[in-house]
Amino acid sequence: MTWVLLFAFSVFPTLVFALAFGLVPTADEPPWWRLVAARHLERLAARLRRPRRPVADPFAALWVQSRLGAVADHVRELELDPQLYARAERIIASQLAYDQLLAQACELAGVDVEPAALGDPQERFREEVELASRGWSW
Repeated sequence: MTWVLLFAFSVFPTLVFALAFGLVPTADEPPWWRLVAARHLERLAARLRRPRRPVADPFAALWVQSRLGAVADHVRELELDPQLYARAERIIASQLAYDQLLAQACELAGVDVEPAALGDPQERFREEVELASRGWSW
């Protein structure tokens, strides 16, 4: 019984004061409990935060729009010239370049690009309509 009383009157208050003194911050560093709490709150905040979409560079969008217009004009010129040598190959190559530019534009505008065969006119039309509905013009 005397050991219990000795512990209660000497060791227990020492532990209480040591823990209380550990909660007081020093001038050099923040207290350990604040660092632990900050780490746990950061993890919680990271789980609750919505992932932010990166903001598209307006000059990149402008560049893609101007290139889309140039390639579309080029395809129209190729289709109108019946005397052109290797006309079919040039049209196909130009349309594939146009499709790649459309894919870049869709990525910048947030339009989902569905997997389709190369040169699929239905997918091309869908992407053009989606971009036009979002205010893109070329």
